[in-house]
Amino acid sequence: MWEHFQHIADVGIRGMGRTVEEAFVEGAHALMAVMTESDHVRPAECVEVQCEAEDLELLFADWLNALIYEMDVRKMVFGRFEVEINGSRLTGRAWGEPLDADRHPIAIGVKAATYMELKVYQRDDGVWVAQCVVDV
Repeated sequence: MWEHFQHIADVGIRGMGRTVEEAFVEGAHALMAVMTESDHVRPAECVEVQCEAEDLELLFADWLNALIYEMDVRKMVFGRFEVEINGSRLTGRAWGEPLDADRHPIAIGVKAATYMELKVYQRDDGVWVAQCVVDV
């Protein structure tokens, strides 16, 4: 499950899951949903992403920024994600395809994931939440 939340000038994204990895995956889906309809993206090509950070919050921001970088450099959009976290290291995979303006209309361009409202935590009901504001 993912959602967007209100922010003054930018967009807040939030991923939720039974594990911290699921919350990171859902956060990636929320990121993509800011830009385009990710359910129209075919998982034709896999891109590996690796990040390392001091804590889960910084790791979440690094994960999202790595995806933004890969989308920009490769001119791709992604629709499927996997994440493995081992201590301070994240290994992720994103499946997608080259950007096709007819099939993937870009609603809003995302410049970066920011540290604003950056949180990764486990709620009392056991659900993990990963969130931040993205600069649009």
